Amino acid sequence: MQYNKPALSFQDQANLLIARGLIVDSPGELENYLSHVNYYRLSGYWYAFKLIDPFTGEETFRPGTTFQMIRDLYGFDRRLRLLVMDALERIEVAIFRTQLVEANTTRYGPFGYTEQKNYNPKFSSNVFLKLMNDIFEDENRSFEEFIRRYRAKYTAEKYLPMWMAAEFMSFGQLLTLYRNQHLAVKQAISHQYNLFPMVLDSWLLTLNTIRNSCAHHNRLWNRPLPLKPKLPDRKYDPRWYDPDTIPDNRLYTVLTIIHYLLSFIAPAYQWKKAIENLLAAYPTVPLRPMGIPENWQDSPLWK
Repeated sequence: MQYNKPALSFQDQANLLIARGLIVDSPGELENYLSHVNYYRLSGYWYAFKLIDPFTGEETFRPGTTFQMIRDLYGFDRRLRLLVMDALERIEVAIFRTQLVEANTTRYGPFGYTEQKNYNPKFSSNVFLKLMNDIFEDENRSFEEFIRRYRAKYTAEKYLPMWMAAEFMSFGQLLTLYRNQHLAVKQAISHQYNLFPMVLDSWLLTLNTIRNSCAHHNRLWNRPLPLKPKLPDRKYDPRWYDPDTIPDNRLYTVLTIIHYLLSFIAPAYQWKKAIENLLAAYPTVPLRPMGIPENWQDSPLWK
């Protein structure tokens, strides 16, 4: 089947939405909004309000759907991404740029991260060498003053000490280093959060996909998780199962994981309060697409 939909002007886009039943106070306001937020981007938010005729394929909006409802949902999702990114920054600094650096360097020294023998034997040589090359090239492209000062004084080593390199390495590079550590290093880190290594591993993989979504301004509100995180075993932490099992495929799981980790990393940070304030600011946003139960605040994990 050949794609034959024509490109539409912002005015035509607004007229099409109105013709499909979207209630607007001002067509000009809708047109102006579409000139700043892409039609296709917004379609992910109004999809939940659409009706599609099973015979003709004609699309309309559910009766009573307003432009303000779509706009509120988009604004909610944007603020949610900012909250999540703020929390992920704290988690990234604590686990990757602090705990990983300490656990690795105290065992293997400041340059041990550059030697493949200090990693899990399953770490592919090709992947390892590419990672080291990328780190070296990233350093050469960097304008950080601490790199310039170090290189002006020390010239014997090709790479920087790990505690310096970790400051400019990407989340993905640090995640690759973490995932290929020996079990003893992973245990030293995961035990800081009362978790088994395989659980923290899966959490960090999931958080990486969420971080990428936020960095590309992708929708969080009703998006299922592409990677399902492992939950702690019931016998070690029943809070994940009582009174209700935390779902493993919706955003609520990620929010709960973030809240759990922040309770160790930044206990003074009122992240739960920030989530509560956001939900209160947008009372019409449906919670079910995020997997958030009505009594989520009563969960022992959120107290």
